[in-house]
Amino acid sequence: MMKMKTPGKSISHRAYARIGFLGNPSDAYYGNTLAVAIGNFGASVTLEPSDTLVFRPHPVHDPAHFTSLQHLVARVEGEGYYGGVRLLMAICKVFHAYCEVRGIILHDRNFTLSYDTNVPRQAGLSGSSAIVCAALSCLLEFFNVGDRMKVEDRPKVILSAEEELGITAGLQDRVAQVYGGLVYMDFDKATLERTGNGIYTPMDPKLLPQLYLIYTKNPSDSGKVHSTVRKRWLDGDELVRNCMKEVASLAVKGRDALLRQDFSTIAKLMDTNFDLQLCLAMLLLER
Repeated sequence: MMKMKTPGKSISHRAYARIGFLGNPSDAYYGNTLAVAIGNFGASVTLEPSDTLVFRPHPVHDPAHFTSLQHLVARVEGEGYYGGVRLLMAICKVFHAYCEVRGIILHDRNFTLSYDTNVPRQAGLSGSSAIVCAALSCLLEFFNVGDRMKVEDRPKVILSAEEELGITAGLQDRVAQVYGGLVYMDFDKATLERTGNGIYTPMDPKLLPQLYLIYTKNPSDSGKVHSTVRKRWLDGDELVRNCMKEVASLAVKGRDALLRQDFSTIAKLMDTNFDLQLCLAMLLLER
């Protein structure tokens, strides 16, 4: 590895929360989606050169001190056991592997990674992938290899880091956060199997109607439902497969409606997408 003198420059990057506008969650099932990154919520990561490699815990999201046993239990029941440090560690591992496989030489300077986020937890806004996305941007700049990782490859690198941790997800969230703004995505099976990427088409966010975001303060872990859906889809469950095809078709119709500025159709498609997600979740949970 190359030896270089450690400079004192710190690097910061930010990635934003993601709304699955239409077609969600068909991205993991060779479907189509429309997704948009929003500026209201986001995660920022800072990389500072240091003598050793350090992952700095967040004072709120990675707590190690509690006022009482009851406080610990309430924290775990509300937000789970895990914070963001594991995400930072995972993207560093995946980034190193990506570079090693491709013969990309990295210098041997160390760094400290820290993060902050205001994305509501477990609200379906992709807060975890926002942290990973921002961290990847920091690593690419610190090692000066941004030109060696194609933009279209970055979402799957981010997803690989989360898969390291057992997180069940698709490419949609990461694509929206890497590209920013509004993106139409076609996860054509043949293209995915050949390249590992979907076909990503950025669109003008001004095409969107005025939107309001509603989320709960007492969320549940959506990963359990996603895991069940994935298993049944792989098993050839006809209900799940037909539902995913219908969900995917909503994004195609939605893209065309946006281009026509047909907001009444957009509203109907959004209602249908929500109804299909709810119906599928209820049926799966009953089994």
